[in-house]
Amino acid sequence: MIDTFLKNSANQSLIYVIIAFLVILIVYFSTVHVLRKFGKDPNYVIPKNAFKKVTFPLFVILFSFLLRMESLHILLGNKEYDYEFKKVGTLLFIFGMTWLILNIIKIIKNGVLEKYDVHSSDNLKARKVTTQFNILERIIVFVVIILAIGIALMSFENIREIGVSIFASAGVAGIIIGFSAQKMIGTILAGIQIAITQPIKIDDVVIVEGEWGRIEEITLTYVVIKIWDKRRLVVPSTFFIENSFQNWTKTSADILATVFLYTDYRVPFDALRKELTRILESTNLWDGEANNIQVTDSKANHIEIRAMMSAKDSSSAWELRVLVREKLIAFLQKNYPESLAHTRIYVNSADAIEKGR
Repeated sequence: MIDTFLKNSANQSLIYVIIAFLVILIVYFSTVHVLRKFGKDPNYVIPKNAFKKVTFPLFVILFSFLLRMESLHILLGNKEYDYEFKKVGTLLFIFGMTWLILNIIKIIKNGVLEKYDVHSSDNLKARKVTTQFNILERIIVFVVIILAIGIALMSFENIREIGVSIFASAGVAGIIIGFSAQKMIGTILAGIQIAITQPIKIDDVVIVEGEWGRIEEITLTYVVIKIWDKRRLVVPSTFFIENSFQNWTKTSADILATVFLYTDYRVPFDALRKELTRILESTNLWDGEANNIQVTDSKANHIEIRAMMSAKDSSSAWELRVLVREKLIAFLQKNYPESLAHTRIYVNSADAIEKGR
């Protein structure tokens, strides 16, 4: 009777395992089929390669359910290792679920950012969305990983008891660590504040510590600025919350550019204005908005002339300033050399006559 009962139990366990295995295969391949179908259909937001990032974590999750089946343990005859198998199944489930969540977050972020081109001329909205999603992704990933590690550790009763005893007896140590971690926590909170308020965005043109560059990367703790000569300036996130800095593309990329010339009082202003207009109209660096020449200062030996023009972005403005400065100086040298700044010497006519005698 006992042998028959054991035999029947083994048969039942085998049937349960086969059914569970078939169910897992059906769920797995059905999910793969659906993801592939939606990935090929342009009407859906699921990217084409999404199923590759989802199917492997899904397989780990389904396999973890199989490991926790009581029938599998009976079939394999390893009842004494029942706890170990279930614990491995639990850890695999936590790992697979964490992997799946992180991949879904990445798929959603990539799907949204594909609709925005950061490299376009009018990229203000694209830079805002890219900045928010990059920082929020890091925050969510950090929180998910911490929670996964905590849940995995709490699944062990011994570790849970040790953790409770440590927390109960480490009040002073916790206070010390809390004070020590104030700066790190402040830096992380500054990164979160940057993501929400956005004083800076990806590809913003800024001047920090006297350096001109573009925001290349924003993390929770630091910001990387690509300097114009390809150097990288790494600045803590708190800097952009606690200090003043210049952001040339906060609300729009267009910018006014100025060129200063120092000339003689005999410079022809009308001719200079016509030449500036001709130079601007001959280049695509000018956006057609601002075009003006003004006398901004006068000294004993020269006058200060400001040529003002506009460009679509800071890079174009820099190239436009260099071009206009060179062309205007060449124009004065060729057509009005007397307009170049020089030093005058006044000689009294009576003294000259006397010296001539």
